[in-house]
Amino acid sequence: MAGPTSPHLVIPLMLWGESSPSHCISAIQISHDHCTLVTGSHDGQLCVWVMDPNTYKATPKCLLVGHTASIVCLVAAKNTLEMECIVSSSENGEMCTWDLIDGQCIESVKLPQIHSHIQSYSFGGTEDASLFCIGNYPEILVIDPFTLEIIMNLTSRVHPDWMAAIHVLRPTRRQDDVVLGLTTSGVVKVWTVGAQDLNNLGEPVLEHESKQIRCLSATSMTCCLYNQRTVIIVSPKYWQIYDAGDFSLLCSMASRQGESWVGGDFLATDRVIVWNNAGTGFIYRLPTNCVVESKDFHNKSSEEDFPFLYCVLKLADEQKFPCPPSIRCSLVVKGDGRLVKLLLRGDANGRVSVFSIPEVTDNQLEQIQQLDFDNPPIMNPQSCSSLADAWDAIYPKPVGVLSHVDNNISVTASLYITTQNRLVCGRADGSIVLVNGLATLKSLLLQQSQNDLQNMLTLEGHTSRVTCLLYPYQLHTRYDPVQLVSGGADFTLCLWDISSGTLLQKFCVQVGEIAQLLVPPANSSPRILQCICSVAKDHSVSLISLKERKCVLLASRHLFPVTCIKWRPLDDFMMVACSDGTLYVWQMETGQLDRVVHGMSAEEILNACDESVSIVPSFQEGGLANPAVHFFRGLKHRNISAIRHAALRGLNQLQHASASGHHDSGDHAKDRGVPLTIQGLRSNASEKEFHAVFFDAEALVVQLLHEEYSLMSPNTLETHGLINQSEYQKVAALTHSASPDAQKKIAGILAKVRESAENMQHKIQSRSDAGASVRSSERGAEDDGLSNNENVRQRQIPHTLPNDWSLTMEIAQLLLSLLHGWTLDKDLDHACQNRLGLAKPKSPVCFGLISRSGHMMLMLPTWPAGEPVDHFTSFGHWAISSTLTTNHLLAIVALSNTLMSMNSAAFTDGKIIRQFPPREIARSSEDRKGEESSMVLDVQTKQGWSLMATLHCVLLPDKVQELQLLHNSSVLEVFRKAQIEMLARRWQDRCLEIREAAQALLLAELERVGVDGRKSLVDKWATFLPTYADPFTIIGSSLSVGSNAANLTGSGTQNLSIPSQQWGSDGSSPARPTGEYEAEEDHDDEDDGEDVALRRPNRSMELKRRQATSVVLLGVIGAEFGQDVGENKRTGEADPRKKKTVEGFGLGPNQNLARLTSKALTYLLLAPATPKLPLHTSLRRAAIDLIGRGFTVWEPHLDVSKVLLSMLELCCEGDKLIPSMSYGLPLSPAADSCRTSRHALTLIATARPAAFITTMAREVARYITLQQNAQALNVNLANTTLARAKPEILRVIELLIDKMQADISDLLVEVTDIVLHCVDHGHLKGRSLSEVFPSLCRFSQITHCSSSRRIAVGSRNGSLALYELRGQKCQYIQAHNAEITACAFSPDGKNLASYSSTENRLSFWQQSATGVFGLGAVQTRCVKTYTTDPVPQCVRPGSTIPLRMARLQWHSGKTVAIMLSDGSETRYHL
Repeated sequence: MAGPTSPHLVIPLMLWGESSPSHCISAIQISHDHCTLVTGSHDGQLCVWVMDPNTYKATPKCLLVGHTASIVCLVAAKNTLEMECIVSSSENGEMCTWDLIDGQCIESVKLPQIHSHIQSYSFGGTEDASLFCIGNYPEILVIDPFTLEIIMNLTSRVHPDWMAAIHVLRPTRRQDDVVLGLTTSGVVKVWTVGAQDLNNLGEPVLEHESKQIRCLSATSMTCCLYNQRTVIIVSPKYWQIYDAGDFSLLCSMASRQGESWVGGDFLATDRVIVWNNAGTGFIYRLPTNCVVESKDFHNKSSEEDFPFLYCVLKLADEQKFPCPPSIRCSLVVKGDGRLVKLLLRGDANGRVSVFSIPEVTDNQLEQIQQLDFDNPPIMNPQSCSSLADAWDAIYPKPVGVLSHVDNNISVTASLYITTQNRLVCGRADGSIVLVNGLATLKSLLLQQSQNDLQNMLTLEGHTSRVTCLLYPYQLHTRYDPVQLVSGGADFTLCLWDISSGTLLQKFCVQVGEIAQLLVPPANSSPRILQCICSVAKDHSVSLISLKERKCVLLASRHLFPVTCIKWRPLDDFMMVACSDGTLYVWQMETGQLDRVVHGMSAEEILNACDESVSIVPSFQEGGLANPAVHFFRGLKHRNISAIRHAALRGLNQLQHASASGHHDSGDHAKDRGVPLTIQGLRSNASEKEFHAVFFDAEALVVQLLHEEYSLMSPNTLETHGLINQSEYQKVAALTHSASPDAQKKIAGILAKVRESAENMQHKIQSRSDAGASVRSSERGAEDDGLSNNENVRQRQIPHTLPNDWSLTMEIAQLLLSLLHGWTLDKDLDHACQNRLGLAKPKSPVCFGLISRSGHMMLMLPTWPAGEPVDHFTSFGHWAISSTLTTNHLLAIVALSNTLMSMNSAAFTDGKIIRQFPPREIARSSEDRKGEESSMVLDVQTKQGWSLMATLHCVLLPDKVQELQLLHNSSVLEVFRKAQIEMLARRWQDRCLEIREAAQALLLAELERVGVDGRKSLVDKWATFLPTYADPFTIIGSSLSVGSNAANLTGSGTQNLSIPSQQWGSDGSSPARPTGEYEAEEDHDDEDDGEDVALRRPNRSMELKRRQATSVVLLGVIGAEFGQDVGENKRTGEADPRKKKTVEGFGLGPNQNLARLTSKALTYLLLAPATPKLPLHTSLRRAAIDLIGRGFTVWEPHLDVSKVLLSMLELCCEGDKLIPSMSYGLPLSPAADSCRTSRHALTLIATARPAAFITTMAREVARYITLQQNAQALNVNLANTTLARAKPEILRVIELLIDKMQADISDLLVEVTDIVLHCVDHGHLKGRSLSEVFPSLCRFSQITHCSSSRRIAVGSRNGSLALYELRGQKCQYIQAHNAEITACAFSPDGKNLASYSSTENRLSFWQQSATGVFGLGAVQTRCVKTYTTDPVPQCVRPGSTIPLRMARLQWHSGKTVAIMLSDGSETRYHL
């Protein structure tokens, strides 16, 4: 019952229904403060209960879902009062560490060892615990509770055997710890463990002594904590007291007939409590020879002196259950010194009983002993709690998915058809109900929603309950979109037409109820492609052809239940694995049983089937090096030894190849998800289904933007600044060689750009029509190019939706209505209901949380009991979990910003009134009034979304805390603020809107915590910052979704990612590389459940994750709060860094933190692409972004040339129509890196224009030098970064000229060097510089002569730079002693005038060639000089920008005029 695995931001909520889920308790654990209780069930779920420490009444709070087998052990992961974390272990080897406060699965692993008992023990009395595990293996394993990694191994040198019981303690007056172990054969072993053993990782620790005692198959062993001298050992037939010194037997007590002892513990030195398998507790007083303080200790006991039973703990209404109860004894010393003794009992019906163990003094005991009674006194539990009782106390009852239809018939199977928004529910009476999915959810969850039963369709065909449903078209488009398949407990399989509601065919092939329906893989034979696979409980598997309407294959010779089906379609094999480990290999076309394989060979064949499918589709591609090939060749030729040989030789290598292959798949290729899916969940197969509703916030944002962009033409996209192809192509055209008809070529390029944009638009539109039906199995074709999807044969999908109806908008309406913090802001609530179209929830919503590998936390409607809706939406919602708060805030802010950016009105019953800019046509005054009113409404709508985003991004913590103080909320409810590290991990999320939401939330939270909070964050995370001198250990990093990229190939619109319409592929999510950066989410984690369960945890994985988080978080703090120079000047404090700057980032002598952070960021940027750190990952993007944001802080510690060239290298893909930063749809990883680098370059250039220009000019000079010696050095200059990134350099220069004119004017010569490097000189043959690059001609200091093909630039130091474009030479002349204000060539190009307003001098220059016939060097000499009038003060601007203060204008070949900005003109003659 694990949730769907997705790398997206997924928000689950539960529809529990009126009856509670079953909870057959198999393990129980309580916290030391008696406030938290955790129970594990035989179905694999954990239930967290909140307990009142005074009355011991327990209230179920949430379910933790993820285990696939019965829970055997529950143990606290830390030695603290609250039990913040717990470790669960199941009977199939799964172990999970859960954060009970946050609801997350921190770590999960599947070990080959299966534990039967785990003891948590803290070495040296610290909080950090270690887990001592025993089970059906001959060692004691010591496991770290947070990494679930084996840190120590206690083994036996004498009589190694399975351990039956252990106890760990630290004897008084000793510095080491002692482990007592008892084997199943009755050998007691003693290990002494010290600090040196913890440091010797991998070295087994051998026992120090051992002794055989008469105790077989013990179930528990506990040493008396009060004297550490006596030990109670419990076995099914006896419980015994031993002397811990020599393990001699002191006393023994046999069990009653038909019962067996299960466990026991000391209540005092002379009192013990023992319980049996019936759940009854017995309290005994020990005989005097078992009491250390007695003079008779260790003497032979007399016949009269035996354990005295003086109390029995038993339920009043004892019932027989199929599973024995789970019992735990808890002895806790309270703060007031009281020793509280509790006995906890969990039953198979989900009831938790708490017995308070009575305190009986010796005098009372003597009085009891004098009373001669047959049965000792019985004590009933102090409190009993159960899920069913808590459910009955709820009013109104929790809603189920069909509560509005008929609540008497339970739902046994369900399916949500995404493309049609239809929820299909199979019920216990055999009927199948089809309802509108969204309308159903809205009527169940929101106020002011009406029941929509008009479109309900009921299918009658089964005579017993429906067990499974399948809509084949949702899995692959080869099937008919009107066909639905259902299986029932009546052994039949029905084929339905859901457009008309008719039964097309009923198949009765198997003789057991249908358990599962599957679809064969896409590369099967044509006949099998039209089949579905049916698995029944009679152990048979059948292939039913939907086209031929008959059974193609009936595989019915299996002796045990079917557990797994794998395919080898190219060899026509279907593999059926059974529960006894047998593998049956069937030929699909002929229906013959090819062979039956047992044991290891069966496992190897199944594994090889997985590998061959994921690595190679055929033998030819894999070659003989692929072990999977040898498996199946051995299989075909019935050669089992060849199969074993291939396994030994290559499986390990193949797994490594598979992992590295997965690393190269990028964000783009991951499961894209659908905005909404409804999934049926159940605790076990016998009970009815509950329903989980999963909202994928990222897919919802992408789908909203996708629909928005599909309605825009290319020109509209350009107008809104979403794409900038034409502008970029104009710049790019200047960098290419120009022939005499360059104008035509440029026009042709721009025409092609427009045409490609239109093609892109048509493809987007066609995809929006077809995309809803394209399964994620087509994802490979989608990634190769959008046009490939046009080849998919389309069928008419049966739905009748009005044209103005948007499913995506209605999903957004429902999600925002549920997530919004109602009652926090009354005015905003009014606007949300009346203007934005949102509605309040009817009752508190049972949200959930998806964490590692699909493990889920699901809130129960029982906690807190009776909470009003207003209190839940304003406070209770934000007190559940910090991870849940983070995910919900991200979703709200991202969706609000998305809707604010869209040209649409708010939600109105699913209808959207779109507001587009009015067309320029003749309109009547009434039309204009209507347009004006609609524009006003549109502005109000955008303001509403803006206010909603602001409330949840900035104001929420303060508003909630105000409300908490106002209403005096309970101590149990604490506002769980957003997790800063989670937001840092999403700093460069692949979805732009979620990325911007995470950045806004993180910056708001950093601003809110103030300088002290930021300092504590820096102190916490600086310890994880990797030092640049050491090998950098961040590997395979991904900020939120594991973006391991494939390089972008092709051009045009392939960078634009269009979302698929399905939740994900059929259980195949790319494996995460070791140490990858998770989104705890994420989720948000993108591992496939089985892959992670089999994954062995790496000890350094968490460290590497924290290193990556540290780099990003410190980068954000340094970039955004590193230097507040402006504020420092205003405050005028003695120490300017005290205001906001964190120590270590400031301008003072301590810049160590800035240096280390900048080195780490630079490494991430410059590190070459490796399988562990691919070229395009979100961590590398984050480093690029943070270098750009905080360039002023990092600059002293950076090699600016390397940084700029690396970013330009990433920008070289820019000619492939990369959209702007406001384009919301996800891009391919290469395109995203390009866009981020382009943005970072812009930030760097605008923050430090001088550094950018001087660095680029220096690199251009190096390039020119290299160009002159290219032949000698044998260098291909076309592949260098400076040659490929010319368009990007020109774009940045143009931006700087537009925005930073004062800085550019100081470096005009360097700017000209860069521009002339980037612009092809052929463009300047017949056109002036003002036509080719008009931005540069804004400066009066630059002049160009087309006839002589020369450019002159006046610099700030008074020198003139003369560029000879023909010879590609540059000559410098010291023309003036002060800054040159303007210069201009004469019309014939023979003379040049230069003017300096500071020096008040005008000079004329003439070029002449020396030598015979003028073939020598060209010399420039001054032919005349004038002293000019000073420039009037009124003309001089406040700054020293000489832009248009004065310019030179030639009126003839001999006359030049100085024209001032006030319009005055002075002429001078040559």
